[in-house]
Amino acid sequence: MKTLTKETLKVMANAIRILSIDAINKVNSGHPGLPLGAADIVTVLFSKFMKFDPNNPSWSDRDRFVLSAGHGSMLLYALSYLTGYKAMKLDDIKRFRRLGSKAPGHPELSLDTGVEATTGPLGQGFGMAVGMALAERMMNDRYGDDIVDHYTYALVGDGCLMEGISYEAASLAGHLGLNRLIVLFDDNGISIDGPVSITTSENQQARFEACGWDWQSVDGHDPEAIEKAILFAKSTNKPSIISCKTVIGLGLQSKQGKSAAHGQPPTNEELIKARQFYNWQEGSFEIPDDVLTLWRSISQKGHQEFVNWSNRFAKVDHKIQKSFNDAMMGKLPEGWQNLIQKNKEFFASETPNEPTRKSSKTILESLSSFIPEIIGGSADLTPSNLSKPDDFQGVSKGNYSGRYMHYGIREHAMAAITNGIALHKGFLPYCATFLCFSDYCRPAVRLSALMKTRVTYIFTHDSITQGPDGPTHQPIEHFVTMRATPNSLFIRPADGVETAECWEIILKTVDNPVALILTREAVPAVRKDASIENKCFKGAYVISEPSKDPKVTLIATGSEVSVALEAQKILESKSIGTKVVSAPCLELFNRQDIDYKQSILDKNTLLVSIEAATTMGWDRYIGPDGIMIGMNSFGDSGLPDELMQYFGITPQNIVDSVLTKMNGR
Repeated sequence: MKTLTKETLKVMANAIRILSIDAINKVNSGHPGLPLGAADIVTVLFSKFMKFDPNNPSWSDRDRFVLSAGHGSMLLYALSYLTGYKAMKLDDIKRFRRLGSKAPGHPELSLDTGVEATTGPLGQGFGMAVGMALAERMMNDRYGDDIVDHYTYALVGDGCLMEGISYEAASLAGHLGLNRLIVLFDDNGISIDGPVSITTSENQQARFEACGWDWQSVDGHDPEAIEKAILFAKSTNKPSIISCKTVIGLGLQSKQGKSAAHGQPPTNEELIKARQFYNWQEGSFEIPDDVLTLWRSISQKGHQEFVNWSNRFAKVDHKIQKSFNDAMMGKLPEGWQNLIQKNKEFFASETPNEPTRKSSKTILESLSSFIPEIIGGSADLTPSNLSKPDDFQGVSKGNYSGRYMHYGIREHAMAAITNGIALHKGFLPYCATFLCFSDYCRPAVRLSALMKTRVTYIFTHDSITQGPDGPTHQPIEHFVTMRATPNSLFIRPADGVETAECWEIILKTVDNPVALILTREAVPAVRKDASIENKCFKGAYVISEPSKDPKVTLIATGSEVSVALEAQKILESKSIGTKVVSAPCLELFNRQDIDYKQSILDKNTLLVSIEAATTMGWDRYIGPDGIMIGMNSFGDSGLPDELMQYFGITPQNIVDSVLTKMNGR
């Protein structure tokens, strides 16, 4: 490999700049400022430090690079093409931001093109990088340096650090001493509105040092200074952030150093002048062979590192090899479903009157003892969520052998970090908080769905029966919000048996996140059977048949299933045939064929939905003539029974509503 002099590195960085401005100019859309300003930073990082192999993009011991400032996506796509990821073609870059291109407007998870995470919402990449770095340390504790020994790098901008999630994530990373995390701060002092000085006078160095990080500041256009800073960062026992002072939009002479460089595409005239500034003689999208060879030689070095790792791994005990490979693939041990069945049999025979959060803990403890890859944590609500198996030890600085993260009151970071753990692979992560606080997690939950990550969200205290805490803590609109999110499951079990079946669904779901919604209050056991069939898999099923031809179908979820069953008794006593449908997961029900749907929701009966949440969306299932029992306002402060009575979510109100409808009143 040719010696990478300062001049050579500058030419290599200019190749990134040329591809970026050509692509952005062609589509007349994009953000040139970051790729042009940060090109020197990533050129040093990838040529001198990054351990990666484009021929084996999912290699488990590769270094991770997260572009948290995702608006600068062309930086990443240029790197992908230049370093030799086969899936990133020059034609994709020429079609930047166009439909079907592998170079979309913001980075979307694709290991084949070197994109480790979907980013764009600022700060989320920072949080995910913390999760990846945490997963690396935990996997290293389990498997040792010969198998797991890599770094996580993230490139962030001022916007990432202004977003509140960065405070939470940085605080936890420092507290846990994640010294394999190195953040490169593209410190250009510019945001869309103008200089960052109009919005903040914060001392970032003092902030990060207070969080337990190492801070350095360098000229972001000086390759030697950048290299020295990264070398030092790799020697510390803390997470590191390197402030790289850069000129935003370097080379766009009428815009560089100004807010206009952030998101305004270069004009044709600016393109010509930029080429002169970079001393670039080639035409549009043209990279000289010698420059491309320099970039591709970096990949050759990375491939040799992959070969070296593979040789070490081949000498490891076969049981450890299998354990590691299974963990990275998310493969479950044989026999785990027997535990689901045993839990179902327990709840069906004992019929405990208990909160589903408690039932979930019982199930989670049995599963986690058998599946060591299950790890989790809570945002300072462990005793309330019941999310910690009794034998789980906490993760702490220097001790990464535990399986439980005490995230503190940091829901934003918790969800993003959990995404990062899932993206790193090796674990089956979950995190927990109250359902109403899922609002804090919302950006990360949405990215979970976009990336189809295997993340479990445990959301407890799921309805107005939260009671005395009042409407601030009573989730109402959250049901419909989460159900409206594509590529995700929102499952709300009615009792212990259903909770066991829902955990089976969670563990079988490999291509999207699952939100498990659990009660605070005790609910009666409504399932007395422990059949091997998982009835919840179809999303909705008949939990109680009518005694005669049905005239009414009651559809309920979670704790309201018991309310529907009580209403059924009253209606049946009045000789009105009534069946009850439990619908723990409407998304799964929507996937069923038309015959099954019609067998469950008989249109010849009066359809009644029952849920202690907003009624929005239920008209899809009950039709224009059905009845919706639920919430059309926020809740109130009171005892659970008082609130259910006040808002009409009671057996008697259901019966009265049915009779009124049937009598035409």
